[in-house]
Parts: sequence; C-alpha cells; structure tokens
Amino acid sequence: MPIKIPSGLPARQTLEEENIFVMDEYRALHQDIRPLRIAILNLMPTKIATETQLIRLLSNTSLQLELTLLGTASHKSRNTSPEHMATFYKNFYDVREEKFDGLIITGAPVEEMPYEDVDYWPELCEIMHWSETNVFSVFYICWAAQAAMYYHYGVPKVQMASKVFGVFSHKVELPRHPLVRGFDEKFYAPHSRHTEVLREDIEKVDALKIVASSSTAGPYIIADDEKRRFFVTGHSEYDSDTLAREYFRDRDKGLDIDLPYNYFPGGDTAASPRNIWRSHAHLLYSNWLNHFVYQLTPYDINKI
Repeated sequence: MPIKIPSGLPARQTLEEENIFVMDEYRALHQDIRPLRIAILNLMPTKIATETQLIRLLSNTSLQLELTLLGTASHKSRNTSPEHMATFYKNFYDVREEKFDGLIITGAPVEEMPYEDVDYWPELCEIMHWSETNVFSVFYICWAAQAAMYYHYGVPKVQMASKVFGVFSHKVELPRHPLVRGFDEKFYAPHSRHTEVLREDIEKVDALKIVASSSTAGPYIIADDEKRRFFVTGHSEYDSDTLAREYFRDRDKGLDIDLPYNYFPGGDTAASPRNIWRSHAHLLYSNWLNHFVYQLTPYDINKI
C-alpha cells in the first residue's frame, strides 16, 4: 500500500528493500483521496524495531495512510537516541487537538508493575480518555491491551507462575467477526509476557467478546461491541528473530529464562526460527484497517 512516512525514518530503507510501497509527501499530496490518519503510541524500548514492524503490517492494503509517531511526555526513552525522538516523534500534548482515524498503542515491558506505579500511567489514562472523542478506532497490543481493559472496563491482570514466551496455536471463536475474516481455524502468534487477563474476568463484561484464544496462552483477540476498541494480548508484529533476541538478552544477563515455546527448530538455539505467524499478522492489521477504520470512519475527520 502507499503509506506515507517521514523522510529519513530508519524503517524506510528496510521496507523498500522488502518491496513494500512507501511514499513521500509530494506523491501523497497528488493523490485525490483523503488518507487515513493513523497514530502509533510507541511504548516499546526498541523504538526503531517496533516502528518497522508495525509499518510493515500497516502497508498490506491499498489504502493511503498518514502516519504519526507518538511518545510519552512523562517518560523519556533511554534506549533510543534523543535525535531520533526529536526528529520523528511527537507527544500527546502536541496532537491533543487533532483527530485520528486509528490509533495503535504498543506493549511495554512493565507488566509486572501495578498500573498506577508506571510513571506514565496518568498520561496514558489521559490518552485513552482522549481517544474516546478524537480517535475512531484503537488497537491495543500486549500490555496496552491489558491496561486498556483495566482502564475502560475494570478487568484485572493476573501474575502468571511462569512467563508466556514463544509461538502458540490459537483458534477463532467468532468466525463471523470481520477482524478474523480469512483466518484459518488454527493459526499462530508470538507471546512474551508475565501477566494475563482471565477469560472469566473478560466474560463478566457484556461489552467485550473474545474473538480468538489459545488453550495455552489464553484469550488473544478481544473486541468491544461498538467495534471501536480491539485488544490483542500477543505480538503478531514480531519479526522472526525478536523472541530469539529477547531470549539471548535475558540469558546473557543471567536471568532464569526458558527456551521460547515452539520456536527454535528442534530446540536448537543455533537454528534459525521459522516465521509461522506472518500471514495471520498481515491479515489481522489489514482487516482492522479495512473493516473498522476505512469502512466506518467519517469522511470528514472532524466529525469523529
């Protein structure tokens, strides 16, 4: 798809080498259509890797997107250069008067902390409240999915006895839901987290429906009845080697870390992992953009 991203963004070269269509502002302005305005609130420490992963998935549609990268004002990234953040990122207070067709809020490695102890929690609550009037559809990933279900519906998170870490099989529970249109009955997705939301707690909320789940990793895709909020507890955006990098990082720190489940062929850490979730990941994001953003958002963005 033609996705307009800032000139100089490191993701651009990677995506062009993968034959993904990105465009500059001049070409975008000469297409007689209104681009969908998509913001990404990137809470991951690996900012550049996450940008690239999400832009890759957002590119799998014929729609034109205008991308805005957001960071938090109340927490400064220690893993990404100040120059990169200053050049390519805005914070919420820069855009609070604007409207967006879609917003993606990423996961963050803070799931073992109480929500209220996260230093940017008040700002994140403000953003989630703002999204109710200024964003048409919100897509929450991993920790953000847990945080949003807690903020909007009071669904608690639960500490797990051991980390959910690896690539897990899932089944579609609501096959007629447009978010899983075209999905196989069985599909795979990576997970990497220490906490979970329980099925019984989600099912207490009438407005929430479990769209897909794993017998091992638990509820995976949850949607609200208004078709405005979607919660994905895993990391379909991950690259083939992301779990490997997490594993070796923690192992080298001397942390107690198990091999990622169903990931290294034959359990051999020297073998290259097979990506068995890529097609589902592309379909998930293109379904969100096509069926819940493009088809439903007002043409006049100011009417959101």
